[in-house]
Amino acid sequence: MDAVQLAQQNPSREVVFFAIGFETTAPGNALAIQTAQRLGLKNFSVLVSQVTVPAAMDYLLASPQHGIDGFLAAGHVCTVMGYGEYYEIATQHHTPIVVTGFEPVDIMKGLYHCLLQLESGESQVENCYPRCVNETGNLHAQNLLREVFTIIDMEWRGIGVIKASGLGLSAKYQNLDANYRYGKPENSSTQKIDCISGLVLQGREPPRNCPHFGKNCTPDHPLGATMVSEEGACAAYYRYREIYD
Repeated sequence: MDAVQLAQQNPSREVVFFAIGFETTAPGNALAIQTAQRLGLKNFSVLVSQVTVPAAMDYLLASPQHGIDGFLAAGHVCTVMGYGEYYEIATQHHTPIVVTGFEPVDIMKGLYHCLLQLESGESQVENCYPRCVNETGNLHAQNLLREVFTIIDMEWRGIGVIKASGLGLSAKYQNLDANYRYGKPENSSTQKIDCISGLVLQGREPPRNCPHFGKNCTPDHPLGATMVSEEGACAAYYRYREIYD
């Protein structure tokens, strides 16, 4: 909404907002897009890079080489979307999925319930974050997402294209798509780096097995997605590397 306000206050400037994130950020970005359309702003557009959690989870578990035993489903995503989509994933891939919050006790509880399922051979969806999450989620936010966005294929750094894993602007809001307005730039990067962030994401390798980890790949100079994000596995390993060492 700050970007929308900036466009309002500076009608002679082109404002392009980078709409990025999972379902957590999507409703706020959708509201900004909807507001800009309602105000008729001609100098506001968005570069959309919104992705969805269930499609990525399903893709990772479908790989025969994955090293994933269970999932702690992110509580902020489930606050918006609920957890109904996870039942089929847990059943099909025989993998426990536990909705978890972000306080230390929440994470410990999520890990505990995930381990209980693994030890008993179960693969259920459990909600260990009931104070914020229910099965259906925020229906108002979901309706907003359905109006503003449409499901598209999306390329994930380190993995490749995952079908139906992203959100693009619906036809009604296509005029606010920066790629549509200015033309999609060609990927001019030819640099190839043997970063293993894709393998880390799939649970197939730990970050320390990457030849760049802690050397020319750090949170200040990240090479892969798992070091770019403060919540990424490589960033976490780097932050607490003294413990692992």
